[in-house]
Amino acid sequence: MAKAFGFVDYGGPEYQEFLDRPALEPGPGQLGIVVRAAGVNPVDWKVRRGLLGRERQLPAVMGSEASGVVERVGAGVTGFTPGDEVFGVVAAGAFAEQTLLVAASSAVKPAGVGFDEAATLPVAAATADDAIRDIGVGAGQTLLILGVAGGVGSAAAQIARSRGIHVIGTAGDANRAYVESLGAAQVRYGEGVADRIRALAPDGVDGLLDLVGGEDTRAAAVTLSDRSRLVTTTDPITAKELGGRYITRSTTPDTLAALAALVADGELDPHITGRYPLARAAEAMALVESGHARGKSILEVS
Repeated sequence: MAKAFGFVDYGGPEYQEFLDRPALEPGPGQLGIVVRAAGVNPVDWKVRRGLLGRERQLPAVMGSEASGVVERVGAGVTGFTPGDEVFGVVAAGAFAEQTLLVAASSAVKPAGVGFDEAATLPVAAATADDAIRDIGVGAGQTLLILGVAGGVGSAAAQIARSRGIHVIGTAGDANRAYVESLGAAQVRYGEGVADRIRALAPDGVDGLLDLVGGEDTRAAAVTLSDRSRLVTTTDPITAKELGGRYITRSTTPDTLAALAALVADGELDPHITGRYPLARAAEAMALVESGHARGKSILEVS
């Protein structure tokens, strides 16, 4: 039996608990791995609360991204062998000693990238990469990121900077130094945000990545010259009303390999600000669910 952390019913943290589950046999297109690290993301508590549907068989193990060592390879999988150090999107819950990865959304970990760093890439960094590609902003243009201090925003700022894109990000004044360390110009959110954005981009911004939603998005969208370049990860209804859209996801091995290369080259720092053993998974979840987490939190499993 393998130790895992999950939830027994949909709702709040009171439904979280540790579980024992049998070792999983990889099916077609899957990799069975010993988990070394797992990323903790807002999507994890949203799944537990049932905000993304209630179709999962309960109890369910939490977590959607992990790194580790391949134990077994499922049918039809090529390019991976037992013993490979890998990272990717999880098919059966990441907060566990052993789990399954989706081979089509996984990659071999470069030697110069740690298991901890690799575990942060399949969800937050890959989402950021997809969003920048979806928005279509390029070198010399300006990207506005709403909620830049979180995991996706931190990765998006650095990825954009590596491509010659100017970045403006909304965050509280307490995060100014952190945002600037990402290569972005910090703008305080709240009343008057559009004027503060225009002070940095008098002609408006060329793209907007929304990680916040609601009225903050409406207030900032007036600085966007082309509303079709508004992409959201959190509020598709408001984005559509404003002329934008929900993000299109496409996490491929090539995407993950490129992100890992940025980490290895020092151009992308996952900014791991919280490290927890699996036994303290509830603490990691509470921090991310509070909405006040800066950068990325991970579980170090083995």
